[in-house]
Amino acid sequence: MAAERVSMRKTKEILRLHFGMGLTKRQTARSCSISHSTVCDYVRRAKGAGIKWPLPEGLDEATLEAKLFPGKTTPVLSEKPLPLWADIHAELKKKCVTLQLLWIEYKQQYPEGYQYSQFCELYRRWESTLDLSLRQEHRAGEKMFVDFAGKGIEVTDPLTGEIKETEIFVAVLGASNYTYAEAFQSQDIPSWITAHIHAFEYYGGVPEITIPDNLKAGVSKACRYEPALSPTYQDMAEHYGTAVIPARVRRPQDKAKVEAGVLLVTRWGIFKIAILLCGVNLCRILI
Repeated sequence: MAAERVSMRKTKEILRLHFGMGLTKRQTARSCSISHSTVCDYVRRAKGAGIKWPLPEGLDEATLEAKLFPGKTTPVLSEKPLPLWADIHAELKKKCVTLQLLWIEYKQQYPEGYQYSQFCELYRRWESTLDLSLRQEHRAGEKMFVDFAGKGIEVTDPLTGEIKETEIFVAVLGASNYTYAEAFQSQDIPSWITAHIHAFEYYGGVPEITIPDNLKAGVSKACRYEPALSPTYQDMAEHYGTAVIPARVRRPQDKAKVEAGVLLVTRWGIFKIAILLCGVNLCRILI
């Protein structure tokens, strides 16, 4: 099967994340919601054409397209898509779930994927490499984990006496566990983007990678394999020079830092700090 062709917007994002920010091909693929083989193909084409990031001034989209895909080329064979074996492994622990059922689900998602015998063999190979313990290492400034707390708080408008529910945004830095929280009236996109900007301002910088949960404000298409970012969220990431890599569905270890931060805010921040609604502005909780 020929490698996937993506929009010029995603082409530039691939080049920015891989060449500009130094992300791996798999991290770039997850952030752009495309296959790993497609990223490999575009990186190979860019290197062959001598294209680097930032792009040269005056290089328009038509010229970039011509450099990456000169004339009629022989279709590049892509790798067959692989599932996330860690997800498969976790699903198998559930009652009545079998490897064959998971393979059927995989084939529905990727009809061109591996047949059942190959699927089982690849899973067994992956399983044999498992380490009983895995410690995640976080470099300073590398990752920021973000989410909304599962339970907000009620605030009272001092002018009208109206009681309103609020949503608590929580951000946690991976290396230091430094936590930032802010109350918003909803989990809509404007609140989600504003919360990120305020967190960047509070921390005094922007992390290399931002890891959100798969909530609707940030991820327009939640998928176990390739979640798609909302256009506004992707624009924000490009503007601030961070890469957004959503946590995998039903993989709490991917966002364990922010889960702990949410617990901290819920147990201590909400009860220690009185929050009053004043117009449309909510005071921040800084931990």
